[in-house]
Amino acid sequence: MAMLGLRGKSLLALLLACLIALVPAALIGWQVVDSIRTHFGEAFARNTTLLQREKIFAPLSRELALSLRLADSEVTRQWLRDEADVAKRELFFREAEGYRRDFRDHSYFLISNRTHAYYFNDGKSPHTESARYLLRADKADDGWYFNTLRDTATFNINVNHDRQLKVTKAWINVIVHENGQKVGLAGTGLELTTFLDDFIRSREAGITPMILNRQGAIQAHPDPRLIALDSASGKGAGGLQQQLGDAQERQALRLAMRQAESRPGEVAMLWATLGGKQQLLALSFIPELGWHVVTAVDLNAARVFDGPWLTPALIALAVLLAALLLGFAYAVEKLVLRPISQLRKSAQAMAAGQYEVALPAERDDEIGELSAAFGVMAHKVRSHTSELEHRVRERTRALEEANREMAAAHKKIDDSIDYASLIQRAMLPDRQLVQALGEKHAVLWRPRDVVGGDFYVYRAGEHTLLFGVVDCAGHGVPGALMTMLAHAAIDQAIVDVGMDDPAGILTRCDRILRGMLREERGGHVLATNMDAGFACVDLQARTVTFAGAKIALYYSDGDDVGELPGARRAIGDKRIGEYQNAQLPLQAGRSFYMTTDGFLDQAGGELGYGFGSSRFADMIRRHARLPLDEQGQAFSATLAEYQGRHAQRDDITMLCFRFD
Repeated sequence: MAMLGLRGKSLLALLLACLIALVPAALIGWQVVDSIRTHFGEAFARNTTLLQREKIFAPLSRELALSLRLADSEVTRQWLRDEADVAKRELFFREAEGYRRDFRDHSYFLISNRTHAYYFNDGKSPHTESARYLLRADKADDGWYFNTLRDTATFNINVNHDRQLKVTKAWINVIVHENGQKVGLAGTGLELTTFLDDFIRSREAGITPMILNRQGAIQAHPDPRLIALDSASGKGAGGLQQQLGDAQERQALRLAMRQAESRPGEVAMLWATLGGKQQLLALSFIPELGWHVVTAVDLNAARVFDGPWLTPALIALAVLLAALLLGFAYAVEKLVLRPISQLRKSAQAMAAGQYEVALPAERDDEIGELSAAFGVMAHKVRSHTSELEHRVRERTRALEEANREMAAAHKKIDDSIDYASLIQRAMLPDRQLVQALGEKHAVLWRPRDVVGGDFYVYRAGEHTLLFGVVDCAGHGVPGALMTMLAHAAIDQAIVDVGMDDPAGILTRCDRILRGMLREERGGHVLATNMDAGFACVDLQARTVTFAGAKIALYYSDGDDVGELPGARRAIGDKRIGEYQNAQLPLQAGRSFYMTTDGFLDQAGGELGYGFGSSRFADMIRRHARLPLDEQGQAFSATLAEYQGRHAQRDDITMLCFRFD
C-alpha cells in the first residue's frame, strides 16, 4: 500500500463504488413494486366502482320504478286533468299514500303544470291534501321544475335544497304525460345525509367515491360542500372539472365520461390531480339514471397492495446500502480525503499570508508531488505579494482622490439642479391662482425629474382671465431651460396680442421662438418645439375662448364630456401651424380641463398601455361634479392607481377651472 499511487488508490475507491450499483438495482426494484401497486390499484378502483355502481343502481332503480308507476298512474293523470274534482283528489291521495309507504324515504311529491301547485307528503309531517306552495317561472329557486319540463328526457335526478320544505334531497323527477302533453311532475326524494351514509361515504383511507351527472356536476360526495345543488336548473356550481389540476386533465375527464357513456357497465380510467394529489379516477355510467359513479383512489394512502415481505426486504436493503456507504466513506477518507485536507489547510494558511506552513510529509505519489509544488508556489507568492501591496496602496490613494473630486462635482450638479427647481417653481403662478380664484381652480404639476419641461400660465385682466398649459420638448435640465425661453416668449406674445385672443398668442409665440432659436449652419438638429393651450375666460360675456397647439380643452358638467381639439402642429414645429379660436359659453356647473400629453401617455395597467383619451374622459365624467380641489385629488389618485409600478414617462401638468 505504501508504494500504491493516487491513481491506484482511486481505482480501489472506484471498485468500492461499484458496489453502490445496488442503488440503481434497488430503484429498478422499487419501480417494479410501484408498477405492481399501480396494477393492483387499477383493479381495486375498477372493482370498487362496479360495486358502488350496483349499490347505487339497485335502490335507486327501485325508487325510479315506483316514481314512474306513480307518474303513469291513470288516477294521477285523471286528477291532474281536473284538480277541482273532490272524488278524483281523494282517490289520488289514497293511492299516493300506498306509494309513500313503499318509497324508501316515505315521501312523494306531485306538481300540476296547469296550476303550478306543489303537493308533498312524508312520514314526518301531518298528511295534507293542500298544496305546499305554488311554483313561479320568475323565481330562481323554482328553475329546476321548468328546466325539467323543457328537457326531452322522461325523468332526471336532481340534488337540491327546497327552501319551502326546508329539506335537501336527491329528487327523482318523472314527467307526467297525458295525450302527448306534459301535465305535471311526480316522484320522490332520498334524504341527502342518509343517501351519503348508505352509498357514498367511504371509511377507507385514500378512497373518495362520488356521483356525477352527464354534465360533470357533482350529485353526491363525502364533502357536501362540493355537491352541485339544483343542477337541473343549470345554476349548480359543483363540477368535478373545477377540482382538477389543469385543462389537459379536464379534457381527459370529458373523454373518459364519453367512453363510459358509450360502454355502460364498463369502467373508464384516468389519472388526475385532486386536492393537490395525483389520484386514479375510475368511472362507470348508469344509463337508467344518467349518472356516472366515480371512485378516486390515492394509491399513496389506500391499502391496495401490502405484501408481508416488502417491509423486511426494504429494511435489509437499507442496512446493506448503509454498510457499503460506510465502508466506502472510510476508505476514501483514509486514502484520499485526509491527505488532501492537509494540503487544503496549508493553502488556506498561505492565502491568509502565512507562507511558512508545514506541508504534508513527503510521499511517493501524486499527493507528494502536489506538496512539493505548493512549496515552490509559496516562495513565488511571497516575493510577488510585497510588490503587489505597494502597487495597491498607490492605486488606492489615486482612487480615493478621484472619488473625492467626483463627490464634489456631483454635489455642485445637485445644488445647481435644486436651485433651478426653485427658480422654476417661482415662475409658476401658484400664489396668484390661490389668491384670485381659490377653490375655482385646481392644478396637478408633476415633473418627471427634479426640474421639467411643463409649466402653466395665469394672467388676470379687468374682466378676463387667461389660463394656459405648456409642454416644452425635453425633460430635466434641457426641458427646464426651454421653459424659461417659452415663458419669456409667452409674456411678450400676451403684451403684443392681448389676453382675449388665444390663437393670436400662439401665432405670435411661434414667431418669437423661431427668432430666438434659429439653427446655425452645420449645427445639430435639436427638438425645440412645444405644445401649448390657452383659454380666455370673459366673466362679463360669460364665454370661454380657446386655442391650442396639440393640446385640447375638455369640459364637462358630470353628464357629458366635450372636447375642443387643438391644432395638429406644435409651436416651433418644422412647418408653421395655423391656430384658430373656438368659443364656448361659461355655464354654471361646467368644469374645464387642460392637460399635457404626460397624463395621457402615462404607462400603466397590466399591459403597460398609455392612460389614453377615453379613460381620461371617463375619469372627468365621474368626478366633474366634485369641488375642484377634490377633483384634483381624485385625478392624482386615479393616475397613481393606474400607473402602479410603472415609471413616470413624461412631465405631467393638468389645470382645471370652474366659475359657478
